[in-house]
Amino acid sequence: MKFFRLSAAFAGFVGLLAFANGAQAQSGQVPGAQAWPTKPVKLIVPFAPGAGADIGARLAADGLSRKWGQAVIVENRPGGDSLIAVRAVVSDNDDHQFLFTPTGNFTPHPFRHEKLGYVRERDLLPIARFSNTILAVGVASSLGVKTLPEFIELARKRPNELNVVTVPGITELVWDGFAKSLDLKITKVPFTNLNQGAAEMATGRIQGMMSSLAIMQPVVQGNGARLIAVTSRTRVPLIGDVPTALEQGVPSLLLEGLVGMFGPRSLSPQLRKRIGDEVAEVARQPEIAERLRASGQTPNPGGADEFSADIIAQEKQVAEIAKLIGLSRKD
Repeated sequence: MKFFRLSAAFAGFVGLLAFANGAQAQSGQVPGAQAWPTKPVKLIVPFAPGAGADIGARLAADGLSRKWGQAVIVENRPGGDSLIAVRAVVSDNDDHQFLFTPTGNFTPHPFRHEKLGYVRERDLLPIARFSNTILAVGVASSLGVKTLPEFIELARKRPNELNVVTVPGITELVWDGFAKSLDLKITKVPFTNLNQGAAEMATGRIQGMMSSLAIMQPVVQGNGARLIAVTSRTRVPLIGDVPTALEQGVPSLLLEGLVGMFGPRSLSPQLRKRIGDEVAEVARQPEIAERLRASGQTPNPGGADEFSADIIAQEKQVAEIAKLIGLSRKD
């Protein structure tokens, strides 16, 4: 009888433990991990409101706040080539504060700045991939070219006569590598307001542009410009008739517009995985995917390991282009 009572009590304890673990699993907590979040969570974005990454961050924040039962706040900290936003996350080292950004905003940093104030591998932990910004090459309709090879041929026939606009950062770096690899003499014209640059392309005063689809789409829809290539590995369903640069035999214009979330070095491996899984889960929601596409992005959810591999590959690409065009590390 004593054995029976002891066994029954043990069975009850096991059942209670199983119930507690099940409750933890339903709430998203890792068994044995500290409860999180314990206060509002902040997503820092290195752009002004309305940019593609800002829209993605706000979509993620809305889904995550419902999942976590805490407010998820988007804070815009533009400027300084994204160093203001990066340093805010690194210096605070707070496991309730994250960076939400395209990877191309910081992968060229070692070749652009002498004093970064952070080491990416140590201070910025990839947590989850959320989306891809659709990047493309557009040309003025008046230029009369319809494909990337036609544009290259025209640039060779008219050295130093064609003007283009590129987005500062990795987009500009990839363009420079493309021009160098093919020995093209094309003038870059800087624009603080890239929408103005797109408008100038529509008039024909600027002949080409490499930027996000969102920036060029209005002038393309107005027939002032034409898209001749997307930079991703595969075609984008939203503009499925536009071939990739790879398809057209121009691998030097390959660039994936990776966007995701990063955390500080204080983040535990267990919490990093949990947050990464939940961010990717939000990105998979059909209504989120639809709104991303409407803003010129594609959903591309992935966990920390997938995202880390993507970033390492992009850092290698940046280093190869820098070597090609004669840039040395400054950090």
